[in-house]
Amino acid sequence: MTLRIAVFGENRHEKVDPTVQAIYPEGMHTVIAEALRSLLAADGVDAEVRVALLDDIEESLSEEALAETDVLTWWGHMAHEDVPDEVVERVVRRVHEGMGLIPLHSAHYSKVFKALMGTTCNLLWRNEGEEERVWTVNGSHPIARGIPHPIVIPAQEMYGEMFDIPAPDELVFVSSFAGGEVFRSGAVFRRGKGKVFYFSPGDQEYPVYHQAEIQRVLANAVQWARPEERESAPVKIANAPRDWFRGEGPDGVSRVI
Repeated sequence: MTLRIAVFGENRHEKVDPTVQAIYPEGMHTVIAEALRSLLAADGVDAEVRVALLDDIEESLSEEALAETDVLTWWGHMAHEDVPDEVVERVVRRVHEGMGLIPLHSAHYSKVFKALMGTTCNLLWRNEGEEERVWTVNGSHPIARGIPHPIVIPAQEMYGEMFDIPAPDELVFVSSFAGGEVFRSGAVFRRGKGKVFYFSPGDQEYPVYHQAEIQRVLANAVQWARPEERESAPVKIANAPRDWFRGEGPDGVSRVI
């Protein structure tokens, strides 16, 4: 079955910041999408990768578009508040129904991620171009497949604890920085039927998404986050008469979870 991926990019820094334009002349979203196409093809995965931008968000993340999306990656930073609440609501609903979500870097503060976490998602930060080392702390997790220990990112924005998120269902990566801070940089959550993987490396001022090891993490993540082979729908609430499970079940009560 084809893995259908949407790469959401805010695409604001790329329009106004010469530093970002020099690193990502066609946008961070283009680099991420092309890396996914290449690596998934090499893995033998039948995948379709499309780009969704803030400028076309009502169309690219419409109800119809999201219904045909298995995994959504999300990068945003300077325009979180420009994402319409209606889009946030339908993305969150689709995650509950089974769509995978990969929030990247400053998407920790996106409306979508905060809605799914139920916390402020605040953290410490410092942007001085420090070395980051991404340590694997769960080598048996599929996202860690083929990932060097550690990934060394020569220059990156520092994210540090405390990171105000719920306790992850699983922690895959922890980062350390030259200044001494540590951060839960690769965290896994389940929300409803959907899988969420937050991955923090990827500040727009550094060529992080050009780095092969980071691209491999993203390719592993979208494969892990794809919906499971079961009905893509939220769990329903319904009145259940006695012995309903002995037959086909009343309307609204399913024997398949």
